[in-house]
Order: sequence, then structure tokens, then C-alpha cells
Amino acid sequence: MKPKTLSSVSLAAVAISVVVLTGSLQGQWPNKQTRQERFTPRGEVANEGPARIFFKSGNTAVADPSDGIEAPTGFDNLTNGFIQQGPPFESINEENVVPPRSMNDSRFVFEEVETVADGLGPTYNAQSCRECHQNVVTGGASQVAEHRTGHIFNHQFFEAPGGSLIQSRATSPEIVERVAEEDNIRTFRISTNTLGDGFVECIANSTLVAIRDGQPENMRGTALRVPVLEAHGSARIGRFGWKSQHASLVSFAGDAYLNEMGITNPLFPEENTSGGVFVGYGTPYDPVPDPEDHDSKDIHAFARFIRATKAPSRGPITNDVIAGEEHFNAVGCAICHVSSMMTVPPRAVINGGEFIVPHALGNKIIHPFSDFLLHNIGTGDGIPFLPTPEFENTTRQIKTAPLWALRTRNRLMHDGLSSTKEEAIQRHTNQAADVKRRFNALTRSERDQIMAFLDSL
Repeated sequence: MKPKTLSSVSLAAVAISVVVLTGSLQGQWPNKQTRQERFTPRGEVANEGPARIFFKSGNTAVADPSDGIEAPTGFDNLTNGFIQQGPPFESINEENVVPPRSMNDSRFVFEEVETVADGLGPTYNAQSCRECHQNVVTGGASQVAEHRTGHIFNHQFFEAPGGSLIQSRATSPEIVERVAEEDNIRTFRISTNTLGDGFVECIANSTLVAIRDGQPENMRGTALRVPVLEAHGSARIGRFGWKSQHASLVSFAGDAYLNEMGITNPLFPEENTSGGVFVGYGTPYDPVPDPEDHDSKDIHAFARFIRATKAPSRGPITNDVIAGEEHFNAVGCAICHVSSMMTVPPRAVINGGEFIVPHALGNKIIHPFSDFLLHNIGTGDGIPFLPTPEFENTTRQIKTAPLWALRTRNRLMHDGLSSTKEEAIQRHTNQAADVKRRFNALTRSERDQIMAFLDSL
């Protein structure tokens, strides 16, 4: 535990920020691995069972959903059954919180505001997970975005000395990060919804690969192989973050704890820099030895909370909503915004052997309206998965935005710079150009029905 108490993290851009480490490479990581070494997956992608995907609107099922049940949904801060609800949330405080005990305990850690004494900073973006994940309940999305920059030289992407993530806050005015003039690639990545991500974690690798292989060649996504960090880098298909850069919620949480909160942990033991200048323990800016979450209790509490959340619920299903989904499928939106898939069976082993799927998460049908793959739809942010030549194509790619909980957002696309659904659709080009053309050919009433469908998600 950190000196003060267990704490939470802004997973704010979690989805978004995690692959880039901005700390000194001379930290406490075993064998002093470089960032590239740490993010290099080891071995082949594990077989976690057969593909389990089906479609609601007439397409042939790849898996029979008869052995699955709908995942629980709702915006209510109630457990999906993964762990017990626990004592009343209002009764929990720093003195009596027991994170492994219940969802409410883990939620308290997720919401807790960090301080310098806990290890906050020295550079950071937010002070708690809830700060960036709370609409309309804890764990939801928000308007908060992170800032990333870099530049191209000789056709290769280069980060700033402190990494592509520019933290917006600092514990001292002397170390607030600034964007270098030469870093003319500049983008935002908006915080993501984490509700229901415990079910997403339990989607088999084979399901995501089957989705990719079933897509038309000109629309085929990239299934990114990434390391499960708590499993010593075992390879898995990524699904969390705007570059699908993480495959497990523990890896996702550990990365966010460092990059959004500035709190080091065993998975990310090296403090971030300020524009490449070391400002960690031993300098006047950081009084807490690393790793600050030395026993990983916090990051496991974050993962437990997310695994216990329900999937986002739907709004009213009207005749226009039903017709709108039919048009949505007919023009090809569902090729990437896949409506339905099913998690692996209970007792299946995932995450490189680090997680055994419980009954509460196994055999559950979810409707994320995403394939969790990377696509080039003309809105790539210019930042690659890793700043090495083999990942150059990912500069132009972004993960298919999951559309569940869309009705809780008014800033759309990965950068949050689209204000309306129509505007977001019109930004789709390249791999999505034909789909947009078919959408634009619909009658006004048919397009309005698609909007009604989207408003129900």
C-alpha cells in the first residue's frame, strides 16, 4: 500500500493513453526493459475457445447463442454478480475500505482522490478514475480528453523526449509539460466508457479474429497482438484503448495509473518525466519511493470494479429504432460496429493464464456495436501503437468506437471533436467510404430512423 491509503486512478484516457510509457528507462523494471521490449508480446496468441459471435438481423450465426444469456445491463452502480455488492457505499471510508470485499469497496478506491502523499504526479492528468469516468454513473465515459503529440522525420514517427502523451497537470509550476514546436502532429483522445468492459475482456481471441476474417477485404480490420503485462507479456488480441493497445483490465489499469495519475506500480514502475527530464523520487518533486502502488492492490481494485459493472442499457425500442437498425445493417455499418458477441464459457482461462472466467462473466451475450479492431477511416490520429517502423500503419488507424452508451455522449469520435451523429458519420472515409456513400443515398426519413436507432444505444 502507498503511504496514505489505497487510491484510485483516472482511467480517463485509459483506453487511449496506455501504450506509451514516458518514464525514465533507468527505473526499477526487471532487467531494465525498454518500452518496446515491455510491449512486445511473447509467444503465440492463446486459444481461448471457439469464436462466439452472432448477429441479430438475419446473418448466419457463427456460434449458437442458445447456451448464452444476455449480460445484465443498467446505469445503476449495481454489481453484475462478479463480486457482491457489499456494504452501503455511503458507509465506506478510508478507514474501513476493504477493496477485495465487494463492488462498493472497489468503487470507493476507483473514486478516491489522490494526493502527492499517495504518489500523485509529478506530472499527471487527473486525480481519480471517477474524474474521467462518470457519466451517468461511475465507470461511464466523459468529456475529458488527453493530449498526444509527435512529429515525422524521414517518414518515421518520433515522440517528444518525454513520450507522445503530454500530461496536462503537474505538482509544481516548474515541471508542467509543454508541446515542442517541432511536434506538429497533435491530437486529443477522449475518455472511454468502461461499463461492461469485464464482458469485453472475456471475449475470446478467436471471436475477434473471426470478425476480422469475415469482413470484406477492403474493410478488414487489424487485430493487434499485444502483451498481457501481468502474464509476463503473453500475447493476446487487444481490445482496450483507442489503439486496442491492451487486452486485460489489469494491464489497462496499471498503465492508466502511471500515465493518467503519475502513480507507479509493479507493471509500470518507472516515473514519467517532464519533457524528458527526470522528476521522480530523489528529486524535489516526488517524495514517495517507487513503485508507489507497490503491492498492486489499487490496480487490482480498479480491475475488479470494472469487471463488476453492468453493460450499458438501451433506451426505448420504437418502430423507428427497429427500422433504423435494419438500415444501419443494410448500408454496412454493422461490418465494423458488430452488434453482438458472446463471452467464453465459465472456467475458461484467459489473459495468459492469469484470469479464470467466473459464471457472472461467462456465456454472456453483449451488444457493444464494435469489432474492437483497428481501421483506417480517415480519422487516424497520427500516433502509432509504438514508435517503430513495423507499427507505422497504426498511425492511420483507430479502434472502432463501441456504440453502446452512445446516448450518454455529446462529444463523438476518438478526439471528441464531432458534436453530432451526422457530423461523425460524414467524417468516415477510406475503409468506410462505401458505407458512407450508401448512407448518404438513403432518404431523409431512412436516415432519421438510423439516428433514432443510434439514440437508443
